[in-house]
Amino acid sequence: MSESVPLTYSSYLGLPQLLDLQRPRSQPEEHDELLFIVIHQVYELWFKLMLHEADKIRRNFTANDLYGAIASLKRIRTIMKTLVGQLDILETMTPLSFASFRNRLDTASGFQSSQFRETEFVFGYKRSQVTGAIPDLGGERAVAERRLRERSVVDHLYDFLEQRGLTVPDELRTKDITAPTMASEALQDEILRAYHEQPELVILFELLTDFDEGFQEWRYRHIKLVERTIGAKKGTGGSPGIEFLKQSLFKPLFPDLWAVRFRM
Repeated sequence: MSESVPLTYSSYLGLPQLLDLQRPRSQPEEHDELLFIVIHQVYELWFKLMLHEADKIRRNFTANDLYGAIASLKRIRTIMKTLVGQLDILETMTPLSFASFRNRLDTASGFQSSQFRETEFVFGYKRSQVTGAIPDLGGERAVAERRLRERSVVDHLYDFLEQRGLTVPDELRTKDITAPTMASEALQDEILRAYHEQPELVILFELLTDFDEGFQEWRYRHIKLVERTIGAKKGTGGSPGIEFLKQSLFKPLFPDLWAVRFRM
């Protein structure tokens, strides 16, 4: 009988495999290409964790588990702040440094990130046309399209609100599941009433707003990063670039939570 190999820090985390995944393409290697690869790989890991937490929040909402949802919302809010902060690291790379290896990226582009599109979709910012940019390799596009057809965190929030005595308009319950979240004055009336009558829900509403604000902040910071790095050029791999990115600015994930503030 062979002796079992003891579990170590390295083997548990798969460090030999993980640390072998950073493979710059420039020859000779440009110094900042490793920074570029590491930051984007780390982003994908954070997206994976955010999707993991979002799935739990959906279950929490439908199960009427307020405090379970609050715990995960605190976590993803903090992750979102970390994502914003990591842009400071990427901004230490100058435009000339990026230009020195940009052509080596060939057709690769952040527009192809399946997990980022999944993150948008799971929080209700759905646009069927953007999945076409995801390469149809390894099933990534299919995974994003599946997320597009799933009920979002917002849809599950409606389940939760109804269990807490709020009336959710029928048009929100029956809308096309692949369409983005709709604002509703009728729902805003119900949310405003909850602010006054159910103080425990205020914590939830403010956490959702915090996360939404962080998501919008990340979009803005990302746009400014792209602008200072490549200006108005086409994006990497021929992607639409900054003008496309600007289309998503100031589009909240939870529009009703922002709208009620004008009435408080």
